[in-house]
Amino acid sequence: MHDHEHRDPEDEHRLDLKEVTRVQGPVEAEVIKNFLESEGIPCFFKGLIVPSVHPFTADGLGEIKIFVPAKDLDTAKNLLENLNFSKEPD
Repeated sequence: MHDHEHRDPEDEHRLDLKEVTRVQGPVEAEVIKNFLESEGIPCFFKGLIVPSVHPFTADGLGEIKIFVPAKDLDTAKNLLENLNFSKEPD
């Protein structure tokens, strides 16, 4: 018999998320997400993307905030600082 720790399936919906950085556009956001997830840190996005044939940024419309679980915040910040991805949130 295996000894498994019981996990509530709703745990993922109760994550304490903290903003780790902000980027301009979905390409940069995906690069950072893939990098952090390769280090075992889940990422979540929040932002307003305006569909366009030509990428642009106006008044923060292309800005994407990247969030990680609070327990991973310091590690994520350190990883991003080492790669010059870090932009301190306001």
